[in-house]
Amino acid sequence: MQNALHGRRGPGALVLSDPTATRSLFAIIAILTFLAGLAAMGAQIVAASSREWRSATAREATIQLRPQSGRDIEADLARVAALGRSAPGVADARVLPKAEAEALLEPWLGSGLDLSSLPIPRLVVLRLDLEAAPDLAALGSRVAAEVPGATLDDHGSWRARLSGLANTIIGVAAGLVVLVVAASGIAVGFATRGAMAGSRDVVDVLQLVGATRRFIVREFALRFLRLAMLAALCGGVAAGFAAPLLGTIAALASATDGADEAFLGAASMGWRGYPLIALVAATVAAIAGFVSVATAKRFLRQTRAT
Repeated sequence: MQNALHGRRGPGALVLSDPTATRSLFAIIAILTFLAGLAAMGAQIVAASSREWRSATAREATIQLRPQSGRDIEADLARVAALGRSAPGVADARVLPKAEAEALLEPWLGSGLDLSSLPIPRLVVLRLDLEAAPDLAALGSRVAAEVPGATLDDHGSWRARLSGLANTIIGVAAGLVVLVVAASGIAVGFATRGAMAGSRDVVDVLQLVGATRRFIVREFALRFLRLAMLAALCGGVAAGFAAPLLGTIAALASATDGADEAFLGAASMGWRGYPLIALVAATVAAIAGFVSVATAKRFLRQTRAT
């Protein structure tokens, strides 16, 4: 590792370097890669949980029945359930017991409250057969016409809100990854220019003895590319080890109440996150190599002009 950090042997051996500056650059690239990996992991977790939640809600619809004065709500619930079972594309209809309906309000109202005196709406849960293309609009109109106070919710508005929120989070995470990769490229660019300025005498001597421009650029670019690859590897490995911890934290957060759990789903990164981390690390190293080459070429053009 010392040879990789200081470049005293092999490609880049002609480059004069400050060990403290080299270690600092190594740490910066490793930390930036780690942060980019975390952002990519977070985006992947949100995307997977969003897909899982939307898939689950697409398979269900609910009919809400508000208590009406002078009507037997249990009879109305039975009628609504019968209408649901008879509708094409509905596999089953289940009346949600009153205790379960009250339990759904606990995350917002708290537990231990006596809700018996409140006109709490009752629910009928419909399990849909998506292959049969259920006509929920027609079912909702029929239910509303035959049973006063009954309304059908296909969860479309919730899916749209969740999709918008998930896409926003993913977009922000992708923007952070781009910014972090750009920051690592800028850091390598400054380091390359500083190293070439510090090795100006070496560059001049190489040019006097007939060294080609390509050779000089390679000496500097390979040194910083090698350093960036090692730093990105370390940052990516650290992000990979942090992946299970991030998933555990998200799962614990989702377990605090039913609403969070429904929103976050399994909150697990899965195996797809690790190739994503590897891609981030490879991108950081590739950008560092490209910026180092471009900076070295520009420096040589400027020195020739002067």
